Amino acid sequence: MRFRYTDTGKKDTRSGFGVGLVEAAERNEKIVALSADLMSSLKMDAFAKKFPERFFQCGVAEANMIGVAAGLATGGFIPFVGTFANFATGRVYDQIRQSVCYSGKNVKIAASHAGLTLGEDGATHQMLEDIGLMRGLPGMTVLSPCDYNQTRLATRAAAEWEGPVYLRFGRPAVPNFTPEEDPSFQVGKIQVLLEGTDGVIFATGHMVWHALQSAYALEEKGVSIAVVNVHTLKPIDVEGITEWLERTSVIVTAEEHQLYNGLGDIISYIATRHCPRYVERVAVQDTFGESGKPEELLEKYGLTPRHITAAVERVLSRRR
Repeated sequence: MRFRYTDTGKKDTRSGFGVGLVEAAERNEKIVALSADLMSSLKMDAFAKKFPERFFQCGVAEANMIGVAAGLATGGFIPFVGTFANFATGRVYDQIRQSVCYSGKNVKIAASHAGLTLGEDGATHQMLEDIGLMRGLPGMTVLSPCDYNQTRLATRAAAEWEGPVYLRFGRPAVPNFTPEEDPSFQVGKIQVLLEGTDGVIFATGHMVWHALQSAYALEEKGVSIAVVNVHTLKPIDVEGITEWLERTSVIVTAEEHQLYNGLGDIISYIATRHCPRYVERVAVQDTFGESGKPEELLEKYGLTPRHITAAVERVLSRRR
């Protein structure tokens, strides 16, 4: 029986961001924060209370907020802008492209409420295309941590990383299972959570926990599946991923994102360039979401441990 990760208590990843932001600001007085009228939703309250002179409420004016952040970065500050993922990407893509990435500004974009698990707010707010949008921008680093602890660490790492960063996290309380201080978390490197000999699941964000549950279920059937946490989607760890592709032909990806332009496409591209492999993808199948409870939406759109297990078994059956 392999080591099993334990849920130490469900926490929302956006709260990990809020704590990480304060910790980063305590270490660096150049860190400032901007909100688009969503201070509480982004858990930026503690920062605003502790550092009122370093907090800027920009109101419902996301494009202006990005411009202000770019200006602050020009002045030597390290701005974190906080809003919902659909506003942080789709609504202000032009401003991010021109004022942040083209200019190489040291702006950190903190995007909460990403994916289907936003839940009841429905399709207009369930951003499922943001990884593709942000990865396509030259110079942008894209982080998608898996739980509260890792989001806290990713926020601190983003503060120290030079250049634009997109930090993706969510609203619901999800299992918190990684160490509070985890030396294995490094920007730009994959994180092997479980070793396995029969195949590998590459997962990102909230889907990492589901991938682990799938691996445990398959273990009960005598199948040994590795789980790799791809928390950094750009820059991508080509070498680390290629090593796994060379070890097995059973490859599954799992993400709370559209089928296109996300983790599945990343792994497929690396396979095409470095080690030809068929990649089975668990993702939203080129459709918009809808209003509903997070667990019901994950079930309907095929993003549960059961669906990941079925994907692994499909690849295994083809290989045989």
